[in-house]
Amino acid sequence: MKPAPTLRESMKRLYPHVRPIAPRLLLGLLCALAASVMALAIPQVLRVLVNDSLTPGGSASGVWLAAGLVLLLGVLEAALIALRRQFVIGPATSVETGMRTSFYRHLQELPVEFHDRWGSGQLLSRAMSDLNLMRRWMAFGLIMLVVTSLTVGIGVVVMFLTNWILALIFLAAAVPIMIYGFRFRTSYSRVSRRSQDQAGDLATAVEESVHGIRVLKAFGRSGEALDAFNEQAEQLRRTEIVKAKSLANFSLVVTLLPELALGASLVVGVLLASSGQVSIGALVAFFATAAVVAGPVEFIGPLLAMTFTAKTAIDRHYEVMETRNPITSPAAPARPSEPRGELAFEDVHFRYPDTQDAAGDILNGVELRLRAGETLALVGVTGSGKTTLVQLVPRLYDVTGGRITLDGIDLRDFDLADLRTLVAVAFEDTTLFSSSVRDNVLMGARTESDADAEALLAEALEVAQAQFVYSLPLGADTLIGEEGLSLSGGQRQRLALARAIAAQPRVLVLDDPLSALDVRTEELVEERLREVLRGTTTLVVAHRPSTVALADRVALLQDGRITDVGTHIELLARNDHYRYVIASLTEEPVDLDSGYDDEEALA
Repeated sequence: MKPAPTLRESMKRLYPHVRPIAPRLLLGLLCALAASVMALAIPQVLRVLVNDSLTPGGSASGVWLAAGLVLLLGVLEAALIALRRQFVIGPATSVETGMRTSFYRHLQELPVEFHDRWGSGQLLSRAMSDLNLMRRWMAFGLIMLVVTSLTVGIGVVVMFLTNWILALIFLAAAVPIMIYGFRFRTSYSRVSRRSQDQAGDLATAVEESVHGIRVLKAFGRSGEALDAFNEQAEQLRRTEIVKAKSLANFSLVVTLLPELALGASLVVGVLLASSGQVSIGALVAFFATAAVVAGPVEFIGPLLAMTFTAKTAIDRHYEVMETRNPITSPAAPARPSEPRGELAFEDVHFRYPDTQDAAGDILNGVELRLRAGETLALVGVTGSGKTTLVQLVPRLYDVTGGRITLDGIDLRDFDLADLRTLVAVAFEDTTLFSSSVRDNVLMGARTESDADAEALLAEALEVAQAQFVYSLPLGADTLIGEEGLSLSGGQRQRLALARAIAAQPRVLVLDDPLSALDVRTEELVEERLREVLRGTTTLVVAHRPSTVALADRVALLQDGRITDVGTHIELLARNDHYRYVIASLTEEPVDLDSGYDDEEALA
């Protein structure tokens, strides 16, 4: 396992993002440091006041002058603190926004295989809470840690100049604090990482429960889900308690030891003052300075905790950002001059990453050619690799052996954006976005005017038999909610199919996108598809006999290979396994929850 980065290595990763705002951060740092100097100057005014104006024969004007100086220093300190915030807050939030956008862009670029392995809650926590922690540390923690350290250093120097004996007593408390601080850094970093990872797992559990709420309710498993969530939440609570105890123990040390040192200094200081070795004013100035220094010393604990938490957030962020994307566009991409849509699988092999060798390839030498403009149905028993095969066409995964060509060009030689313009996909498990129907359907469309877009939208909805859209409260402008769960399964499938049609691809890949439709609706969709997408090559994964019968040809996938290709009638006549597959295909379901269509039929 790769060792965890050191604190310095983690902060170095952040530097490219901080560099553009470094001048503003430096100004903020100078303002904060100047504010600390103002605070340290007040005890020196008090020393002069005690030694000169508060002695027998002292003048009242000296008291007023000292009071005015203290007021002026206090106002300057407050103004400098306000300036520090003005300098750093805006730039820090800009950096946070830029990093969040880069993170989201990288998530979009990473392959499906990455998202198969990572929980959505883990990614969500990195995109939101971790970046928020990093921003707070840049805008506050980093500056205050530097200023606090310098304040303590300057304060100790002033204390030595005031009286070196008392300063040595105060400084003696620093040795055990430094020793304990090293242990605190190691233990707190470890528990902070565990806490942030557990928070990500908890976010994943919440998201899964919300998305699967219908299943939990239907099977009466809400109680079990709550128990599992409660156990995860309890683990996070225990981790947070350990983290809080670690910080509390460190805060106890850094607070108690300086206070004990101050107590010892007070006793020695009184003895020195009584013997005339130190003036009363110097003694007052020493303890006033010590009071100013004590605050930053106590504040070091929370600042170190924030620093180590930010380090963990940086490490978690770059675990994702440094993940390599193996599916990329070539340096010199190719593109056919006149795309025809001829698709060929040549000795295609595929296995999922991290699959054991003993498991073998899911696809083991697929040979298949689709003529331009034809519709080919892909059939096979459950688990034969049909969905895996069609996901290779838009390069959601890359082949591990052989190649797939489009118009004679290897898919890996295309620019990804160009390839996914030529190829459109509609999956059985439809995903819609929290936006309007129009935005969902026209997601991949390329139109030059609003009129063209409206015409394309109307045609795509008509072909997909999705006229129910016009019965929605705001028609095509209706917001369909998260993942379209407010719609029925058949309605979601028809919108996903309309989205693929609106993209006007040269190759259309349909992974059983009509499984939730009744036979009549499916026939209407197939007929209109033949008319509108004439000349479009279509590869459709079929789970129903009616879909198979409407294809020009059928390919049988068996044991990772295409074992036979022909028309539906030809394969029925000559292939026993094909007859078995057809006999086992799902009977025609009815989209019972398509309420809008039912209302139209009854009208």
